Amino acid sequence: MTTTPQRTAADEHLAEWADRQAKAEAIIPLVGRLYREYGVVTSIHGRTLLGQSPTDVLKAHRFARRVDIELNVDDTLPLLEALTALKPGPASVDIARLHRRHLEAGEDVTLEDFLRSELGDVIDKHGADVLPSTDVVLYGFGRIGRLLARILIEHAGTGHGLRLRAVVVRKGADNDLSKRASLLRRDSVHGSFAGTITVDEEANTILANGTLIQVIYSDSPSSVDYTQYGISDAIVVDNTGRWRDEEGLSQHLECPGVSRVLLTAPGKGGLPNIVSGINDAMIGDGKVVTAASCTTNAIVPTLKVINDEYGVVGGHIETVHSFTNDQNLIDNFHKGERRGRSAALNMVLTETGAAKAVAKALPELEGKLTGNSVRVPTPNVSMAILNLTLEKPVEREALNDFVREASLYGDLHKQLDYIDSPEVVSTDFVGNRHAGIVDGRATITAGDRVVMYVWYDNEFGYSCQVVRVLEEMAKVHPPVFPAV
Repeated sequence: MTTTPQRTAADEHLAEWADRQAKAEAIIPLVGRLYREYGVVTSIHGRTLLGQSPTDVLKAHRFARRVDIELNVDDTLPLLEALTALKPGPASVDIARLHRRHLEAGEDVTLEDFLRSELGDVIDKHGADVLPSTDVVLYGFGRIGRLLARILIEHAGTGHGLRLRAVVVRKGADNDLSKRASLLRRDSVHGSFAGTITVDEEANTILANGTLIQVIYSDSPSSVDYTQYGISDAIVVDNTGRWRDEEGLSQHLECPGVSRVLLTAPGKGGLPNIVSGINDAMIGDGKVVTAASCTTNAIVPTLKVINDEYGVVGGHIETVHSFTNDQNLIDNFHKGERRGRSAALNMVLTETGAAKAVAKALPELEGKLTGNSVRVPTPNVSMAILNLTLEKPVEREALNDFVREASLYGDLHKQLDYIDSPEVVSTDFVGNRHAGIVDGRATITAGDRVVMYVWYDNEFGYSCQVVRVLEEMAKVHPPVFPAV
């Protein structure tokens, strides 16, 4: 007589994992179809589902379980299936936040009725409301330029919205094009490009995942006729940092085919310094706009929510910042103080204008903050330490709960992230798309005094903020659901 082997706990866990993985595999084509056919971008608490592996999809669900109401693939799969069947128009949909809304609506509300109620403005709008397209030119192709290219290519979809059309650089060598393509393909910090890249030496183009990028060689921002390449009404993103005032950046506007300019650095003079999510209204119809600095973008969202809730009397911001290309690898002449010393061997005390720049985005904090910076021997991911005096006392747990809730469901959930782990270190935040991530475990309170630690990917997280400013300038950002 043959007996069936008894199933062990290990067998149960393996079977459960296989089931979850199969459902994650079923989710992936739905995510792709929603994006490519309908222009719908899906995420889980700001963590994109597009282009992810089954394991990455499950990790995103795991994050949601750790910080909020439990979300698993059994919840996500039917929601995505129902959403696809409703043939929506372009939208940005956070599945975790939408699932929570569905739970709050009660069991009597069907999933279809719920989606029609929550996303009514875009349901059955496939093909009815096509987003306009705006040409984008990257002037400079360094650390930020190449990351902007990756994000824009990732967001290309069906060709509507922001369209990366060209990159302008100074020619460095006879094999310049292949070297530029290689730097886009491989990155020591951010890993390999997710897709395929083809170089056409004769046409001087780079084809990346279907996005055709014209590489233009020029030594002057005012010498390119973009219309020769079929580019019109373009936004030029100047990521060289060479010109920071309106006069210098306006040289781009002299070029045929250019309508506006965005600087990926703090601007000088009266130029509006935009922190996406904070002062987007200042963009208006301005011809020259700046996206402030990575540090300003990192600290302003946290300062905004803290000031709104508790009031900031004053404080000091200390940034522990990864070294940048502006520093020397080994000791050599540098016009700036201390920056001539080896970036790979030293902590380098330097100045930062981020604390003063906060006032451009949050005028209510003008004159209340001081700041300094220490450059450290890491290639990416930085930290801002906010030492604040508040108008009223607060307990650590209450403060952390408030920030966590704001990161999940507040107006700034795209800019502000929250982590509560005793083991995280800087490399854990490489590729994080938020402007700043509050480390709840490190928060200190003493009456009305608060010390908060904010991590930020000073390359990729900042580049995501730049793209958000671009979308606002071009008026191509799809509606966000669920609404805050």
